[in-house]
Amino acid sequence: MGASAGIAEVKRDKPWIIRTYAGHSTAAESNKLYRGNLAKGQTGLSVAFDLPTQTGYDPDHELSRGEVGKVGVSIAHLGDMRTLFRDIPLAQMNTSMTINATAPWLLALYLAVAEEQGAPLSALQGTTQNDIIKEYLSRGTYVFPPAPSLRLTKDVILFTTKEVPKWNPMNVCSYHLQEAGATPVQELSYALAIAIAVLDTVRDDPAFDEASFPEVFGRISFFVNAGLRFVTEICKMRAFSELWDEIAQERYGIDDPKKRIFRYGVQVNSLGLTEQQPENNVHRILIEMLAVTLSKRARARAVQLPAWNEALGLPRPWDQQWSMRMQQILAFETDLLEYDDIFDGSHVIEAKVEELKNQTRAELERIGGIGGAVAAVETGALKRALVESNAKRISAIEAGDQIVVGVNKYQHGEPSPLTAGEGAIFSVSETVEMEAAGRIKTWRETRDAAAVRAALAGLEEAARSGANIMPASIAAAKAGVTTGEWGSCLRGVFGEYRAPTGVTRETVSAGAAEEARLLIADLGERLGEQPKLVVGKPGLDGHSNGAEQIALRARDVGFDVTYDGIRQTPSEIVAKAKETGAHVVGLSILSGSHVPLVREVRAKMREAGLDHIPVVVGGIISPDDELVLKNMGVRAVYTPKDYAIDQIMIGLAKVIEKTLDGQTNRPQEEPAQVY
Repeated sequence: MGASAGIAEVKRDKPWIIRTYAGHSTAAESNKLYRGNLAKGQTGLSVAFDLPTQTGYDPDHELSRGEVGKVGVSIAHLGDMRTLFRDIPLAQMNTSMTINATAPWLLALYLAVAEEQGAPLSALQGTTQNDIIKEYLSRGTYVFPPAPSLRLTKDVILFTTKEVPKWNPMNVCSYHLQEAGATPVQELSYALAIAIAVLDTVRDDPAFDEASFPEVFGRISFFVNAGLRFVTEICKMRAFSELWDEIAQERYGIDDPKKRIFRYGVQVNSLGLTEQQPENNVHRILIEMLAVTLSKRARARAVQLPAWNEALGLPRPWDQQWSMRMQQILAFETDLLEYDDIFDGSHVIEAKVEELKNQTRAELERIGGIGGAVAAVETGALKRALVESNAKRISAIEAGDQIVVGVNKYQHGEPSPLTAGEGAIFSVSETVEMEAAGRIKTWRETRDAAAVRAALAGLEEAARSGANIMPASIAAAKAGVTTGEWGSCLRGVFGEYRAPTGVTRETVSAGAAEEARLLIADLGERLGEQPKLVVGKPGLDGHSNGAEQIALRARDVGFDVTYDGIRQTPSEIVAKAKETGAHVVGLSILSGSHVPLVREVRAKMREAGLDHIPVVVGGIISPDDELVLKNMGVRAVYTPKDYAIDQIMIGLAKVIEKTLDGQTNRPQEEPAQVY
């Protein structure tokens, strides 16, 4: 008799969908990356789009300068989408697309390609993030005002529920809320408030078929964040699941238990990844993944992990593979999937879950009292709360109350061999943008111009009449309309929007150290006025957390701060510096486009006669690029390793002082370029 005789076969649960968030430069390069990852065992795709694509601009638009292909793939028209999925059968694929303001358009392109492949719409599986409300609070890739944006979200939901029934039309995305500093209760309550706002919008539509509401509810999914507070994160996910079921029954009367299931995908926290001792990030990522996989009742349906070196720059394919292998080892080498929920019956877990649920219910009631999620966004209440939470987090790290290994404790260690050598960090060539501009010019010249005009007219008519935007968008995709033309058409109908920054006189911060305050006060006496700082975010980068915290702390130490939010042109920043009489200009760029954008800002300052005003830059910037920036005349460069904001404030004061010294002592010379 064999050694295994008599042993019952253990039935394992199916593993979650294994993904990596990927996409860069061109559709052809990204397609190569996707096919390589699928060959390595990835079981779904998660597409990252570049900022022009996310905000509805073509690659040759002024605002696209420096941004093409940097944080994702550039998709300008049907030809690009066709190339992106070449030799990838969409009928068998589960595709997640991180896209919000232009979600109807990218979905239209995807559906058009699926049709070309012969894939029935009823077979397509995947997700459009399509959560525009959190974009006003965190990631910043919104375009239109809240009301028309919600209408577009609703249109995608209604269209897919009827025509693409296996598609998740919306990921309520709390991931970026935590990246912006949200506490667990804020992440829970803000995400659920957003889901309620969207579902109420769908339900209240005059043309909506009430009988289909359970199906609509059942197709809403979530995309969450998992941080390092391991026990709290497990409890947060269980609280999410139980509160969602509660909302389904009590607010919407959903009887079918299957429709009430909390379905979510996850990317674990990128906010906590460190530039210092970056190899430690591998352990952080693994621990965070456990928080969303160990508890069966709150297990993610799909997991994507950041790479260990994302605080340094774009990850290489090998870096992404390393993160994928973490998932595969947990799913296939351990016995995790053989057991029921291992936390059921834990008094510690149950108590923490109840605490989070009670606090979240109270916060939801408060948001409801304001008028709901949209009103709370428009008044700036939610954004201000996030900025304040992030300020507390940063202050705790500065003070050493929150330990970050390798950053504020245990800083001394061996140099990492993983970061050594040429090619340790992937970078996108600046030629990508020029080549994309050439390709789109050719695309425009070779398409049927009359068909494009007709399609755009139909799109405008749908937007103005209130008809569902999806059929007209699909027709436009097939006619050869570009991303920028789709965006421009809807901008013409809906207008554009600038969300509150959260940095106001009322915003509460953790304050600043006395040393920094005194230094700025002394500088003010020397200047004969309050030192003036302009904080600018050139380009399309919407990750404003760093800029907000710099502006907030600068206010507290005594600077006169001007911060107008995201998506500014270099010309607008230079004009603001001239208008305010700035003593220093600080540029925040996290999209990898720092070299071309800083070059343009510096050129505009010279043209305006403002070359005497020092410029400092913050972002995810490699040592090589830091040298390039300083050779352009940038006076200081700050990266994620510079976590102590008071020290940045002291650095800004010294930059101004050295500029004054240079003007006094060396009037015929250029100011020193490197400090």
